[in-house]
Amino acid sequence: MNSPVPKDGGNRATSRVAVVGGGITGLAAAHRLRELAATLDRPLEVTLFEAGPRIGGVFETRELAGYLVEWGADMFITNKPAALELCRRLGLEDRIIPTDATYRRSLVLRRGRPVEVPDGFQLLAPTKLTALLRTPIFSPAGKLRMMAEALLPRGPECEDESLASFVRRRFGREALERLVQPLVGGIYTSDPERLSLRATMPRFLELERDFGSVILGMRRASTSAADRDETSSGARYGLFVSLLGGLRELQDALADRVQRHDTIALNTRVKYLQPQRDGYAIALAEPDRHPATPGTRQATPFDAVIVAAPAFAAADVVAPVDQNLAELLRRIEYASTAVVVSGHKLSDVRHPLDAFGLVIPAIERRKILAVSFTSRKFAQRAPTDCVLLRTFVGGAMQPELFDLSDDEVLAIVRRELEELLGVTWRPDFAAVARHVRSMPQYHVGHLRLVQEIEAAAARWPRLFLAGNAFRGVGLPDCIQSGEQAAERTISALRTNANGEATAV
Repeated sequence: MNSPVPKDGGNRATSRVAVVGGGITGLAAAHRLRELAATLDRPLEVTLFEAGPRIGGVFETRELAGYLVEWGADMFITNKPAALELCRRLGLEDRIIPTDATYRRSLVLRRGRPVEVPDGFQLLAPTKLTALLRTPIFSPAGKLRMMAEALLPRGPECEDESLASFVRRRFGREALERLVQPLVGGIYTSDPERLSLRATMPRFLELERDFGSVILGMRRASTSAADRDETSSGARYGLFVSLLGGLRELQDALADRVQRHDTIALNTRVKYLQPQRDGYAIALAEPDRHPATPGTRQATPFDAVIVAAPAFAAADVVAPVDQNLAELLRRIEYASTAVVVSGHKLSDVRHPLDAFGLVIPAIERRKILAVSFTSRKFAQRAPTDCVLLRTFVGGAMQPELFDLSDDEVLAIVRRELEELLGVTWRPDFAAVARHVRSMPQYHVGHLRLVQEIEAAAARWPRLFLAGNAFRGVGLPDCIQSGEQAAERTISALRTNANGEATAV
């Protein structure tokens, strides 16, 4: 599993492809390459290089004290089909589980008290005006301002706009500060003043353009059963699923398929690529016996390379090939997040936890971003009469909290959970999961930057980029990105084998 040397022993009649990065994107790319290998007229050899000791990246499932704990993401959405289709091809369809309908709602903190997100509030906008009128989240003036959105003219045409600007323009300041910011922050851990609406939620811009009003557009578009479920309390809960044994089932199934025919090289860091006449030589870092002066060793050249690493790491890898491409990749910023996972007896929690989780507006001035009631979302995550919580700290708006020690982070979470949910702190377990520079920040102008990156990369035959830095941060987005890179790779190898000009 750890040998970076291709299994064919150096036979150039074989097409060799390197995948740099062993996260879910890299695994999906390697798997898709093997699925398409039969379309080539010569053997295919794939080597996946992972710098760390395990595959999966931020996706990891652990068993702690009888709880099934997701260290990273804990579910994926099905209206983006890539993850669902991959599960089906891997034989995991009967392992897919929906969210528990009993608790399909969210809570938001308002003046220190958890309050239900109004039914029909869809991330940025309300669709059920009676629910909006009843909620204590907004003032009477704030409610009138939101309802007046249907009467406002379309905004001016512009290339991009921040989420904060759009929400203030269409719905007012209260909507942004009291509800939209924490709901969106739970997805992107970003500052809404810098977050690109076109790169993250273009549907709302399209509704304004097509109908003149987001509210009217959503009401007219909500005709199918799926759309009606999408407008439930704050999120599209009926569209989210997981796997019975956690997302590691997907990760393990992918790794098993890849290793049947190809190589996964763990603890093998790719330092950089070097272009050659027929492909790319890959320089590998020597094991860190002398961390201050790590050595370099050469691996066998490859015909094509898929770089499925974070943008900042991809920049180092491609810098010798194209310094301009590397600089463009480095312009994508990242945020770090700490997640405290903890298991509790329900008898130790005063709040009924009758929802999927609690989001915290920045205006509440707390030191946590959100709390996910994970075992309320999916069955068999916690022992009977217990609950599994995941509490988020840090992100783009409170980066200084990520730098605290584990003990300091645990102390913060203990205090916040006691005050907000009445948690008596005697957990069955509590641990800190750190995700360093794990969330790319889709700032205003992100899509233009991605277009520049793609144009720069297209100048290099059989070199492809993939990952969550470009066109989506969710699990289905990562899978789709990896699979598309694999499909372009196979197309390029077929074109080259036919003696025609190589197309990227």
